[in-house]
Amino acid sequence: MTTPPHRPSVTGTVRVVTHEAGRHFSRMKRLLYGILLVLAALAPAVHAQSAATYFPPAGQWERKSPAAAGLDSAKLQEAVDFALSHGSAWDFDRDQVRTFGPPLGPLPKQRAATNGIILRHGYVVAQFGDVRANDPVYSIAKSFLSTVAGVAVDRGLVKSVNDPVARYVHDGGYDSPHNGQITWKHHLQQESEWEGSLWGKNADFIGAEQFGNGARKPRAIQAPGSYFEYNDVRINRFSLSLLRVFGTGVPDVLDSAIMSPIGASHDWRWVPYGNSSVDINGKTIASVSGGTRWGGGLWINSEDLARFGLLILNHGNWRGRQLVSRQWLEDAVTPSEHGPDYGYLWWLNTRKKQWPSAPASSFAALGNGSNTIWIDPEHDIVLVWRWYQNSALDEMLQRIVAATQTQTSPR
Repeated sequence: MTTPPHRPSVTGTVRVVTHEAGRHFSRMKRLLYGILLVLAALAPAVHAQSAATYFPPAGQWERKSPAAAGLDSAKLQEAVDFALSHGSAWDFDRDQVRTFGPPLGPLPKQRAATNGIILRHGYVVAQFGDVRANDPVYSIAKSFLSTVAGVAVDRGLVKSVNDPVARYVHDGGYDSPHNGQITWKHHLQQESEWEGSLWGKNADFIGAEQFGNGARKPRAIQAPGSYFEYNDVRINRFSLSLLRVFGTGVPDVLDSAIMSPIGASHDWRWVPYGNSSVDINGKTIASVSGGTRWGGGLWINSEDLARFGLLILNHGNWRGRQLVSRQWLEDAVTPSEHGPDYGYLWWLNTRKKQWPSAPASSFAALGNGSNTIWIDPEHDIVLVWRWYQNSALDEMLQRIVAATQTQTSPR
């Protein structure tokens, strides 16, 4: 920009000031123009970053080649080959009662072979086996219960996880002085030490006749919040308490609040025990379990599990809609004081003891069989792997992480 012309009648001093002001204005204008150019250049990148995660519509799922998602194709194929060669030998007829004791609910006659899905940025980058087989996922159901509890907190049905459950539930389960101290957080972290029986199973787990190889020796009950014990009776009590708070079935809440919004199929079922129904305002509603230890439980396919995992990876947000609060999910993967790297019914890797080959920030929903949803925020990956040998998970994760280290993601 040139200096504005000066009137002949203006004095020399004024001409100098005007000239300097013009030069200053010119510099400012060039600087502003430069800033606008930089912002214009950055805008597509910012948009690409915000739009990088793909959320599959119902009934569809877009695929990307591993290379297009920033992964080494050969190394990812090694992970798939490893998975296919490490299928589980679990057999319902042979193993269920011996391991867990007599069932209270139904079990399928057969199951699918090992199968799974690997997501990167929401896209399917690898898939193997029958990912549409709706089999029980055992204790993966616990992480679904955790998310339903988050919905209860978001809706204000539970004001605080630190509140005693007895403040909300009045069915006799929390009437004793000991049980009356139990908070929602104690249940979520498996530190409730709830005393009693539910659906014919006692929380003490004493007796092989009822608990199979899972039977435990007698021990002194500790104060709620002071001792971790993985205990399905207590989690089933937690599930019943959630039913009481919602006044409707936990599967109905899960469907309307989570599964339908993320485009899950309508094939999954949360199968109750034969004796786990209660009366809610004159209506009979089945309470569901936190696993398939005694039959029933969440029967679901790998595609639906992958959608759920993608929701959790993205902090409860699905295409801009917050289905469960981000704060809840941050709390859910915060280690408890007494657990073995355990959050709100999620297994954590904070100390890298669960999976030494995986990032410390990764976490998982785990079930017998083995059944897994592994979530890796550091690399933006979700792995669903089902029916594999118990000891194989860390080696699988080692191969997946290795596939991320040879190329830079296009994200």
